[in-house]
Amino acid sequence: MSGFTHCPYRQSSLLQQALAPNKMRIAFLLGAGCPMSIRVDAGGGNTSPLIPDIAGLTTLVSTTLATDVELGADYASLLARFGAAAPNIEEILSHLRALLDVVRDGDINGLTQPKLLALDKRICQITADVVGVPLPDGETPYHNLAAWVSGISRAHSVEVFTPNYDLLMEQALESHKVPYFDGFVGAREAFFDLPSMESDTLPSRWARLWKVHGSINWWRTPNHDVVRKNKSDDADRQMIYPSHLKYDQSRRLPYLAMLDRLRDFLGRGQAILVCCGYSFADQHLNEVIMNGLRSNPTAMCFGLLYGDRAQYPEAIRCAMRQPNLSILAADGAVLGTLNRDWNSASQDSHPLHGVAVSSVAEGEVERCRFGLGDFKKLGQFLAHQLNQNSDSGASNEA
Repeated sequence: MSGFTHCPYRQSSLLQQALAPNKMRIAFLLGAGCPMSIRVDAGGGNTSPLIPDIAGLTTLVSTTLATDVELGADYASLLARFGAAAPNIEEILSHLRALLDVVRDGDINGLTQPKLLALDKRICQITADVVGVPLPDGETPYHNLAAWVSGISRAHSVEVFTPNYDLLMEQALESHKVPYFDGFVGAREAFFDLPSMESDTLPSRWARLWKVHGSINWWRTPNHDVVRKNKSDDADRQMIYPSHLKYDQSRRLPYLAMLDRLRDFLGRGQAILVCCGYSFADQHLNEVIMNGLRSNPTAMCFGLLYGDRAQYPEAIRCAMRQPNLSILAADGAVLGTLNRDWNSASQDSHPLHGVAVSSVAEGEVERCRFGLGDFKKLGQFLAHQLNQNSDSGASNEA
């Protein structure tokens, strides 16, 4: 094994410089691991994540439907089609919607169109109940990010992409009075407006929020309009978990329009994309990121991973093929396609020691651990930068 290492302090400083005011165009990609970083009281002195990950959500949906008198048998028939495989809820719903495309007036394994529609609606209801929780009051990483968006001077709007269906980022932005545009316009039933997305003429202080896998408050009406609203009519269909199996007009919008925003962001000029809570397990999203980085060498993506590199083989594979994708994990990094451990030398006097990098004892050896793959730590990192800018401004005034 090579004795060469990467320096976690240097990479932390480089990330901080990239996020400096007016430096360049900046976006964040917040994956399913982000709400996992917020712990809430689960009783008995225990805590649980605010919103479970995909595996946890799949378990909740399956447990609930297994005891459903009306839909339990139909759900079991749907799962039986996967054989010995263990699909997650997104794969289950994508398969269900593929069956809806072909079943018409017949049935497949006893699953008729009305049964499949009922399963689709119930799965979405359970999901909305789980992920539709309010953001806790006080300081959360979402609040830290919203405060950073509001407090950092910049020439370009900050863009936030997320495959999550929750409303946590919206709540944080609103709590800090940060104006944002999410592709919808209106009040009672906000409608999706593609021309406004494409013209992009709003002031730079407006954030952009793109929900690339839909949201629990997106609905398709019987007239096939896409609207954003808090409550729906029985005839509306909730738009979460897009299946990428069919690209007809009814599915192109708004999902592909959101992905086009990511393509556009990475494809032009100097751009920084910071990914947190994203494991690079979504091949469709990876394709957009990788193609964008290949087409624009001046773009840079920082993939901040929670835990060690061994948990993320696909992220490592992508970074070892693409030099402007940096993967930063707790135990090491892939930088410029080179996969190496972190240098173990602790720099206690470094301004980011204890913020982005910590020193831990492993037996008799002290090793550096990179912490920004934890969304909570990233929030503290952004708050630290905001505080530094405030101190610098006060010093200049003095």
